[in-house]
Amino acid sequence: MTRRRKIAGLAIALVVTAAAATAWHFLAPAPPGTGGFAFVRSVPGETATLWAVGDGDAGRASRALVDRIAAERPDRLLYLGDVYERGTADDFRKNYAPSFGRLAGITAPTPGNHDWPRHRDGYDAYWRRALKRPETAAWYRFQAGGWTIISIASETQREAGSDQLAWLQHELRAPGTCRLAFWHRPRFSAATRHGDEDKMAPAWDALRGRATIVVAGHDHTMQRLRPIDGLTSFVSGSGGRSRYAVRADPRLAFADARHEGALRLRLRRGSASYAFVTSGGRVLDRGTVRCRPVSR
Repeated sequence: MTRRRKIAGLAIALVVTAAAATAWHFLAPAPPGTGGFAFVRSVPGETATLWAVGDGDAGRASRALVDRIAAERPDRLLYLGDVYERGTADDFRKNYAPSFGRLAGITAPTPGNHDWPRHRDGYDAYWRRALKRPETAAWYRFQAGGWTIISIASETQREAGSDQLAWLQHELRAPGTCRLAFWHRPRFSAATRHGDEDKMAPAWDALRGRATIVVAGHDHTMQRLRPIDGLTSFVSGSGGRSRYAVRADPRLAFADARHEGALRLRLRRGSASYAFVTSGGRVLDRGTVRCRPVSR
C-alpha cells in the first residue's frame, strides 16, 4: 500500500471513529457526569409500578417507609437525591445502605445537592457497585410500562446550551407525551424552605409538549401541583429525614407536611395512576393522568 493510500485510510478511520463517538454519547452508557441511557435497565412488560421519594436517612421513619415500599414489590424505586449529611462514602454506608439501600438493586437514582460535591467518592462509587455498572451516568433514560423515564441531574449541566440539555432535547425529538422526568430540585414547589428552582427552567421548557409527569424531591414534603404547561408536577421529599412546612399556594392540588410517605406510580401505555402513600399504608391523594404514546 502506498503512503498516500495509508494516509487516506487513516483519515477515513478517524472520521468513522468521530461519528461513532458522537452516536455513543447518545446511545450507550457514558463516562461519569456525561450521561447515557443504559445506566438503569428497562422494565419488561406492558405495565410497571414505580415508587419515587428522596431525602431519607437510616432512621426509624425511613426504615418504616422502605418496609412499605418493599412490601408492594415495585419494579423500580426512583430515589430523588440526598444522602445526608454530605453524600460521602461513609454517609452512603451509614445513612443510606441500612434503609433505602435494601432496594438498591431496583433503584434509579438522581444526585441531590448534598450528594454532588463529593459524587465521585460517594454517589458514583456506591451506584457502580449497587447496579453492577462500570461507570455511572449523571443523566440517563429507561423504559417502563410503555413510558420513557428520564433522569435529569439538577446539580450540573442544567443551563441552556449544556451537554445535558442537548442530550435531553435529542431524547425528546419523537412526538408523544408518555414520558416521566425526575430530578432533585423541583421547578415548582410551595414549601417554605426552598420553593421554586428557576435554574431548572431550561429542562422544564424542553419537556413541554413532550412529557406528562415531572417528579422531584429536595423539599421535605409531599405535593401535587395543578398542571403547568401540560405537565403534572409532584414533590416527593418526605423520605424520613425531616419535614418542611407548606404555604398556601393556588398552584397546589394537594400537599402534606405531616407524614413520611412516597409517590406510587402505576404505568401503562397511555396512562399513569398516582398515589401518595404514607409509611403506614394510608393513601393521601390519588388520581390518573393520561398521555400520548411516544412515536418510535
